[in-house]
Amino acid sequence: MKHALEVNAVSKRFGGVEVLDGVSLAVGEGEFVSLVGPSGSGKSTLFQIIGGLERPDSGEIRMDGRKVTGERGLIAYMPQQASLLPWRTVAGNVELALEIAGVRGGEARRLTREWLMRVGLEGYADAYPHMLSGGMQQRVSFVRALLSPRRLMCLDEPFGALDALTRMHMQQWLLSIWEANRRSVLLVTHSIEEALLLSDRIIVLSDKPASVLEEVGVPFPRPRDGRLWSSPAFNALKEHIYGLLKPAAQGGF
Repeated sequence: MKHALEVNAVSKRFGGVEVLDGVSLAVGEGEFVSLVGPSGSGKSTLFQIIGGLERPDSGEIRMDGRKVTGERGLIAYMPQQASLLPWRTVAGNVELALEIAGVRGGEARRLTREWLMRVGLEGYADAYPHMLSGGMQQRVSFVRALLSPRRLMCLDEPFGALDALTRMHMQQWLLSIWEANRRSVLLVTHSIEEALLLSDRIIVLSDKPASVLEEVGVPFPRPRDGRLWSSPAFNALKEHIYGLLKPAAQGGF
C-alpha cells in the first residue's frame, strides 16, 4: 500500500520529561487510522510533530515517501474546537480556507456553496458561527479541512466537546462523508467505540513515554452504521483494546 504518512521511530522530550519513545506508524492512501491512548500520552505532541510545529529529538516524518520533518502546511487539520472566525459567515469561513489554499473568487464561492449543500448546511451559508450548534460548527470545520488541497487530514478529538447524542450523529455523518471521498485520515480519539466505528486500523499507544502497544486491524466491512455497536465481534474487539489500555487507565484514560 502506498503511504500518505510514515512516522518513523519518533522520540520527543520536553525538559526532563520523555513524551514519545520511538513511535512508528503509517497511514495508507485513502486509509482511516485512529490513535487511542491514555490522557497525556503524547498524542497531541505527535500531531504537532506531524504538522511541523515541533521537531522530534530523533526519528522522521515522511509524506508520499518524501522526508518532511519540520515542514509546515502539509496537512489539513481539524481541532477539538471548530475555531471559526466569528466575524465571518459560514460561507465566508469556508471561502477563506479555499482562498488561502489558492482557490480564488468565483471558484471558491462555487465550491463553498456546493459543499455546504452536500453536508446539509446550505440554509446556513449566511449565518454567523454563534448562530450554529456545536455539531453544525464542527461540520463547517470538517468541510474546511476536506476542501484543503492537502491529502492527509489530521482530526484531533473533533467531537470530544459534544454531548453523547450529537457525537453519535456526527460520527455517522463523518463516516458517510469520508466513505464518499476516501481521504487519508489520522484521528486522535479517547473513544474506543468511535475508533472502531470509523477506522481501518487503530494504533494503541502506551502511557507516557508513548510507544505503540499494538496495531489493531478493524475487520468490519464498509459501509458501517450504528448497529455495529451491538454486535458481539465489535464488543469483543472493544474489550481487547480496553484490556491493552487498562493498566494506563488507572491514571486517567
